[in-house]
Amino acid sequence: MDLSAFPDLRFLWPRPGVLEIRWSAPGLNAFSPALHRQLAGVWKALEDWEEVRAVLLVGEGGAFSAGGSFGLIEEMRASRKALLRVLREARALVLGPLDFPRPVVAAVEGVAVGAGLALALASDVVVAGKRARLLDGHTRLGVAAGDHAVLLWPLLLGLAKAKYHLLLNEPLTGEEAERLGLVALAVEDEKVYEKALEVAERLAQGPREALSHTKHALNNWPRSFLAHFDASLALEFLGFYGSEVEEGLRALKEKRAPHFGDAD
Repeated sequence: MDLSAFPDLRFLWPRPGVLEIRWSAPGLNAFSPALHRQLAGVWKALEDWEEVRAVLLVGEGGAFSAGGSFGLIEEMRASRKALLRVLREARALVLGPLDFPRPVVAAVEGVAVGAGLALALASDVVVAGKRARLLDGHTRLGVAAGDHAVLLWPLLLGLAKAKYHLLLNEPLTGEEAERLGLVALAVEDEKVYEKALEVAERLAQGPREALSHTKHALNNWPRSFLAHFDASLALEFLGFYGSEVEEGLRALKEKRAPHFGDAD
């Protein structure tokens, strides 16, 4: 398998049949333009690799991902062509794991925010540290909650809780996320990788066809709401041309609360 198109990803085989995909980047593994593109495109490349019976997603250095990097956001704001490219990638980042024919497990340590959380929650089984910090992050930036949020949060949490956390940009610990049903398991922070690998190994040893078909049928639930997903993505990316995102981006860089009343 030629994986040269994915130089920012590390591919390991920690157990037979388990392909581990790792990434490392500045800013708590924030997705640069290149990393975002590679994590969106890797799923099609792996689809026909028969040796892969389960995929394990891991951010190196104790953080899953803080979401899109400043560089990615600034590139989108500077170029309509880049904005449309990233819009396509954002769709693939969510639908890639959902449509991938084998099970995908996410080991969520530290933080999972924005696009990072989208990748995690699009996986089949999410194992999070109890003290991990999960946050959608879009409204804090000044754009609509897009990516995975409108598609997956109402299905996992119910509409009332989804509205509360997405509109108020309220974070969740891994422990809270498990209690509410946003993730499958919350374990002690130092046990996240160990438990996620155990789950991935069990899945890799399971009946390949039965698991694939079960996953496909279960994921018809989110597929039924793809119109909502596409609408939320369009509204999110429309926001990158607005004034509110300017204040949101400044606030993130200055590590302060945004003042959106001043951005009208």
